[in-house]
Amino acid sequence: MDIQALQSTLREFAAARHWQPFHTPKNLSTALMVESAELAEIFQWMSPEQSQAAHHDPATKAQIADEVADVLLYLLQVADHCAIDVPGAVANKLLKNAVKHPVPSAAQQPPQA
Repeated sequence: MDIQALQSTLREFAAARHWQPFHTPKNLSTALMVESAELAEIFQWMSPEQSQAAHHDPATKAQIADEVADVLLYLLQVADHCAIDVPGAVANKLLKNAVKHPVPSAAQQPPQA
């Protein structure tokens, strides 16, 4: 996936519809939260086991795919409007997470069954 090309496509899509005045970081991040809630709503009343198997139903999988796409598209627009280099930010965050959450030593590992 070419993130910069996708962001360019999203800018063009919004421009063609004259949506630029509404595409502020505040509005886009709010829309991102709404779409995230719609994704969560799919799984809301499922048991953990049902949620793990939900994608086996074609209709549910299509719903999940649509909401995942909406979340990603809004996230990419927020990053674009805030001049965030997504691959760089992800790489940096993975490094921070590795420091914050190191692999446990053998002494800290739970016993295996």
